[in-house]
This record gives sequence, C-alpha cells and structure tokens, in this order.
Amino acid sequence: MQIIFYGAPGTGKSYTINETTKDESVIRTTFHPDSDYSTFVGAYKPTTIQVTMRDVAGHKIIEGGEEVKEDRIVYEFVNQAFLQAYIQAWKFYAEAAEDAEPQKQYLIIEEINRGNCAQVFGDLFQLLDRNSTGFSDYPIYTDTDMKKQLFKAFEELSIPQSERINNLYNGRQITEQVLKGEILLLPDNLYIWATMNTSDQSLFPVDSAFKRRWEWQYMPIGKGYDDNGNELNWKISVGTNEYDWWSFIEKINLQIGSTTNSEDKKLGFFFCKAENGYISAETFVGKVIFYLWNDVFKDYGFDGTIFKDTDGGTLSFDKFYKADRSGKAIVQNEKIDLFLSNLGVDMTDDSENVFLDENGNTENSTTKDFSKYSLNGNGSYSKGGIVYETVKLYAENNPELTAQQIVETWLSLSINISNLIETDEMWNRRKEQTRDSKFESKSKVLTLHDGEIIHISNQFNVNRIQDFINRVNAQDWNIRIEKL
Repeated sequence: MQIIFYGAPGTGKSYTINETTKDESVIRTTFHPDSDYSTFVGAYKPTTIQVTMRDVAGHKIIEGGEEVKEDRIVYEFVNQAFLQAYIQAWKFYAEAAEDAEPQKQYLIIEEINRGNCAQVFGDLFQLLDRNSTGFSDYPIYTDTDMKKQLFKAFEELSIPQSERINNLYNGRQITEQVLKGEILLLPDNLYIWATMNTSDQSLFPVDSAFKRRWEWQYMPIGKGYDDNGNELNWKISVGTNEYDWWSFIEKINLQIGSTTNSEDKKLGFFFCKAENGYISAETFVGKVIFYLWNDVFKDYGFDGTIFKDTDGGTLSFDKFYKADRSGKAIVQNEKIDLFLSNLGVDMTDDSENVFLDENGNTENSTTKDFSKYSLNGNGSYSKGGIVYETVKLYAENNPELTAQQIVETWLSLSINISNLIETDEMWNRRKEQTRDSKFESKSKVLTLHDGEIIHISNQFNVNRIQDFINRVNAQDWNIRIEKL
C-alpha cells in the first residue's frame, strides 16, 4: 500500500512507478524543503471570483442590458495532492458495486526525503498504520475547515460496501463518518508510493517510526533496457571517440564505493539521458563530471590516479572548459578523453579506428555518399576537402589572427565534431594520449602565413557536414558553401 522506491540517482525509480501506474488514476507531487502540511493536504488560499457590481444603493449595475462584473479576491479551501487523492479514492468506492473491487487511486510522492516528513504529514502519520485489509487502523478526526470541505466533496455519495467496511471496525458507522467529513480514514484502494535518492538522504533524516510504516523497495544499479526488453547500448560521444556508457558506470561506481564506502553517491544507468543512444560531451561534462567533482569527490580530495592531468597536476573541473573570445564555455574533449582513459573505460567497437575517407564514408559503409561542395561558387570539394578549404579561406581573409585565435573562433561555433580544429600544441597533446593507429590520417595540416600550424579534421559524415555548412553560412564572413 505504501512503498518507498529507493536507490542511487538514475536507477529508474520514477520510471518503474510510471510504468506500473500508466493505466491508473494518479496524482503526483514532489517534496522539497519548503513543503508543509498545507501544501500537501490543503489550506485556505486567496482566489478571484467574478461578482456583479452594485451602486451605492445596492442595485446591480447594468450596461447594454448586461450586468457589469468585477473580479474580487476571496479565500477558499483548496485541496492539495493528499486530499485530491483521498477524495477520489472514496469516490471510486462509491462507484463500485457491493461485490466489486473499486478502482485504484495512486498518490505518488517524488523525492520524499527532500521535505521534512514529520512536518508535511503531521497527524496523517497515524493513518499510515494499515490493517491486513489495507484500511487505516486508526482514523483521525478532522478540524472544522476540513470537515466542511470533505462534507461538500462527498455530498450525496453512498458506499455500497459500507457494511463490510464497518465490520472491520466492530460495526462502528465508520463510512458514515467518512462521508460526513468527520474523520480521515485511508481506504484500501489508495496507494501511496514515493521515491528517494539515497544520495539526498541528508536533507531531512527520515525517523525510524516513519520508516516502519512503509515497505521499502531497493532499486539496484544495473544495465538499462528499453520498453521491449532490449539492452540499451548507450555511448559517450567525445569527438570521433565513443566510450561504452555501462563500462563507465561500472568503473566510476567502483571508485565511488572505494572512496566513500557508501552506495549513496553512485550513478545509475539512467543518471544521464542519451539522444539516439549517444550522450554528448557537453551533457557528460555538464551533468556527470559536475556531479562527480562537486557532489562526490569534493569532500574526499582528488588524489587518485583518475584525476591526474598530463602535466602531472590535478584534473580540476575548470579544466574541462575553456572560454572563447566571446566568453562562451567550450568543452575540452581532450580532458574527457584523459579522464575516461585514466578510469579505464572501454571504447565501443574499437571506435578509435573508425576512419572516414574524404567523402565521409567508412570502408564498411553499406551506402556511400559522394556529394561535392563549392566554396563561394568555386571548386568541387569532398566533405573533408570543403572543411579544409573553408578554414583556409577564413585564415587568408584574417591574416592578423593567431592560430589560437582562429581555433577559438571556430570552436565557438559548436559544430558537431569535437576535434574540428586544433592548435599544434592541442593536437600533439592528444596524440600522446591516443591508441588510435590512424590518428594522423584523421586531420590535415594548415600552415598559416606566419608559420604557425593548425590541424583540421577531415572526419565528416553526412550529418556533420550539414551542421558545418549551416553554421558557417550563418556567419558574416563572406563565405558561402553550397552542395553541388
């Protein structure tokens, strides 16, 4: 009747509840530090109603044959999640035949331990004691305001199964008291389910007396599956490299467990949401890395080998970003690669060795695309060729810019390929870290007029090249790319 689904973030607690109750009547609420009895149960609140305006003599004001209306603030008792679910559950009982099961009503409480449960539940705490049939053992009496509200909600209702219910309480006319609003009594068709992230348990401790009144269902960390039961093979996409998400989950959780000696901070499979099976570098840093650095390891230090930077220092959170000239934060993919490499995360399908030719095809592609592109109306270039020629033209048009400035400008476009353009220093640092035998073939060298070198990726498939074209053509650079 009352279940708390608990476990690490991303273990599918809410998903499990949603799937179980998707065809049922559900009322949902979320607890937070400001939640209290009135926001959970109900209270008087100001609301506006329309009333007819009257003159000083008390006569209705008529204009154009119609009464003139005005908005007026009044106070009314407003039902919140608990009373909404409670009233509906008893209405389902009123609709059920004497020998039929009433429809179920679910009250779902997300993040139950983010609120002060003693404060939120108040005297409802007593109702959570249920007998073997699912009804509250100990009804509680209502105050005057709630009694009026319930009496109005249950007006003209009758319970066909009242005799059976009354017999549970030694023949006491319990259903009559419920319908009159005199008492609160949870029926057996009212299910209260809640979720709890164990990593949030320090917000408001849940006392043992409250815990005893719930069943607890642990949600373990495991692989994710789709609605058809097929395993989800999610990947972390970092430039042209792809890492196995489940491998990351397993290995980071080992580190978290050995560091914190607790399950609380571990990550579940659904901690991040993938798009088309891929978790982008931006999402990975913004959600996962941020969580690890600020909520998990912050209190334990960053002395482990997984936090080692290439210069021998510590891989701090700020190193995962770099600001371009406009102040926009650009994710540094080489730092993600380094962290995942330090952690020993598996790459998927030997992704380092996936190689796109000048036309954006792999040797195992089932379909080939040989589209050509022009630059400002000239030439006929392949996918990799048009990227190189475009950056080259930009550099020629802006000879005053350094290699670093050119790289920052292009990275600020956020084109959907991480190692689109790199300084020679960036490229060599990445080369030292990679195991990719085709690393040098995946980019071209452009020598600027002052002798500086930049490296330009030639790993562009159909989707990436279209993203490149759209973003370049949107700039005020007098550069235009067209597909021939």
